[in-house]
Amino acid sequence: MASMTRTRSGTIPSMETSGHEFKDNTLIVVFGASGDLAKKKTYPALFGLYQMGYLPKDVHIVGYARTKMDQEEYLKRTTSYIKNPNNDPDVAAKIEEFKKFSSYVSGNYDDSASFQNLARHMEAIEKSYKSRGVNRLFYLALPPSVFVPVSKYVKECCYSTDGANRIIVEKPFGKDLQSCRDLLSSLKESWKEEETYRIDHYLGKEMVKNLLVLRFANVAMGAAWDKHSISNVQISFKEPFGTEGRGGYFDEFGIIRDILQNHLLQVLSILTMERPVSFSSEDIRDEKVKVLRAIPPIKREDVLLGQYVGANGKPGYLDDDTVPKDSVCPTFAATTLWINNERWEGVPFILKAGKALNEAKVEIRMQFKDVTQGIFKDISRNELVIRIQPSEAVYLKLNTKTPGYAFRAIPTEMDLTYKRRFTDTKIPEAYEALILDAIKGDHSNFVRDDELDVAWKIFTPILHWIDGKEGPRPKPSPYPYGSRGPKQLDSFIEKLGYKHSTKEDYSWPTTNVSSL
Repeated sequence: MASMTRTRSGTIPSMETSGHEFKDNTLIVVFGASGDLAKKKTYPALFGLYQMGYLPKDVHIVGYARTKMDQEEYLKRTTSYIKNPNNDPDVAAKIEEFKKFSSYVSGNYDDSASFQNLARHMEAIEKSYKSRGVNRLFYLALPPSVFVPVSKYVKECCYSTDGANRIIVEKPFGKDLQSCRDLLSSLKESWKEEETYRIDHYLGKEMVKNLLVLRFANVAMGAAWDKHSISNVQISFKEPFGTEGRGGYFDEFGIIRDILQNHLLQVLSILTMERPVSFSSEDIRDEKVKVLRAIPPIKREDVLLGQYVGANGKPGYLDDDTVPKDSVCPTFAATTLWINNERWEGVPFILKAGKALNEAKVEIRMQFKDVTQGIFKDISRNELVIRIQPSEAVYLKLNTKTPGYAFRAIPTEMDLTYKRRFTDTKIPEAYEALILDAIKGDHSNFVRDDELDVAWKIFTPILHWIDGKEGPRPKPSPYPYGSRGPKQLDSFIEKLGYKHSTKEDYSWPTTNVSSL
């Protein structure tokens, strides 16, 4: 039987101090309320926060979209992805409560009259608030083509003059350095940086947020966190499915813009940044920008591109009717980044992402250097693996003596798998965590403008090459649906110093989180 341990929890005072929190008199407006992102992510996240008691008192949610629909249809759409698998009556009752403070307004995204109508709807709701000072949180679950007009008209027609205003903007933030700068410049004409929350949902994932504590609250980790101990680092994103009829959108952006330039680069920046002065949002983001500035633009020879083809009864990328038949858009990419600073000089950081691969997994794999030879032969390297999803975990691969009379070394693991160790806790969804941060006024897990600028500087040259703006477009290597990726992948990572090793299982006792 697993042992239960009582653990004393530490505090992080600088992280617990945030900006002005919306505690009451708050309206949350969801633009794009009829779209997939809103119904699959935004509204379920808002319900999760309501269920846990984290939404402001007397909050009201207003959905806005071009779609014409009545209140009944709106509520049906926005609650269709809220999970209640066991038909729990308490959850069902909460869903009904949630519906009561949500309403819908239909209108265009490009004319003042529509936003004036929205403003009148909001003001009618706010008349019921007993005290002055109205807070408004605007969530843009919208394609980037309408970011600028919506942000402009919201500021002109719906901006609270008697309270605080915040706007949450979804990625993508442009397609290259110049388009990003144009978008940032346009948004800044209406909104201050401190009012703007650029969301990258990977920054809301539990294991990404845990990186700061894992690194800076453990002396044992910090001592080996540099070029003297680490040989190479891989940050991997794997999806077991293809575009599934949504290839038209994907073909416009590709896997690098979709995953590497934002999600994986954000993970890299937190993994490699220096210790911040405090865990306040600006101190954290200062250090992220500093390390990103030390990364030069990616070179073509440091890139491997792939595109999946039909296999195992599954269609290839070009078999998708929404994809141009001559498309050379990569559905897989591996890129090597180098950080030119004292801590990381010479250590390759390999960012890999692909669709239609053999499994669903996002992880960081830090492989340490070989142990000093002489008394050992063919001994496995140590690895620290941080699994972001699914089944959050941190495990350290190390060598130990085989039990018994023989004196041999075998690889094993010290394994912190969350669902086994923390048996009584619910890990929040990334969107829940980020919306709550915005309500609290905490920018720590949102992307700052200068951070975006330097991120695009790293990737824009190879994106222009892939887009054919600097000569012929490169042809991606084919790989079978359900495989690990292009056949050149092993040689690509091995030339950068990665050595394969074996894997064993290890079980830890559990910790009762409620006793912390």
